[in-house]
Parts: sequence; structure tokens; C-alpha cells
Amino acid sequence: MKGTGHLLLYLDFDGVLHHENCLWHPTIGPYLCEGEGYVLFQHCELLEKMLEPYPYVQIVLSTMWVVRYGCAKSAKNLRPALRQRVVGATYHSRMSRAEFVDTPRGLQVWQDVMRRKPRDWLALDDVHIGWPEHALPHYARTHKHAGISDPAVQAEFKQKLKEMCA
Repeated sequence: MKGTGHLLLYLDFDGVLHHENCLWHPTIGPYLCEGEGYVLFQHCELLEKMLEPYPYVQIVLSTMWVVRYGCAKSAKNLRPALRQRVVGATYHSRMSRAEFVDTPRGLQVWQDVMRRKPRDWLALDDVHIGWPEHALPHYARTHKHAGISDPAVQAEFKQKLKEMCA
């Protein structure tokens, strides 16, 4: 399985790379239902810069976008430097969609960690409910509106990233 024995970043999109209030429309696709100043994937460049010193960190998509669009199509929304790091997703087509959707995000990630068996891992997500206690040291909670652009989130993520990669 891709990512086994490697350093992994579990990456959510909504509330991490852009505002959490992302909606889907059958003809226009995903869009943000917020005021000016918010655009889809507005923090991709910031994440790219934070990961730049750590070229061996791979990404596993832990976003509901994968349930709707699949891993490859979801990854195409990322900048090329991030996209090339993507090795998979917490959801795949052989899973029960309904069961996966009903599982809290933290457990989705933990189940993937148990399958993939990375050397170490971190998760960026704005949803804090449902994370197992033992997984919290690997979790950086993002701001639901500011995502990873929040200075406190950046500081926590950078520190945890540095420790993971040491």
C-alpha cells in the first residue's frame, strides 16, 4: 500500500485549504458560500511552502471530496507540488460509502493509519469531534474559516511537522 513506512500528512480540504462552508451544485460543482476574500484552495501555496523543507512527506487525502469525486480528480485541485505528493485517500471505492460517511473523521484517519502503517503521520483538519485520544498528538486543528492561514495553526503545524521529520 502506498505510504507504508513513510511520513504521511492526512489532508482535509474544507476548513484547511479554504473556508469550511463549501457547497456542491450539480451544474457548477463545488463553491464557497461566503463573502469576499474566500476562494477555493486559497491556502495551497501556504501549505506548499510549509512542506517544502520536507520533500519526503507524502499526502493522503482525508476529505469528503474523495467520496464525491474520487482521489485523482480531488487531487487535481491541488497545486502540482502538492498533487505529486498524494499517494491515496482514506476512502476508496471498495468501502461502504454510507459506513464511511457515518464514521467520524478522526476514526477514518486512524483506520487508514492502521492499514497503511506509516513511519509517522500528521493530520490537518478543522473537525475536532471523533478523534481518538491516542491520535491527538498527530492532529493539528485548523480554523474553520481561516484554515491553515491562522498564525496559531501554522505554529502548531510547523512544530509537529518538524518533530515528525526529525
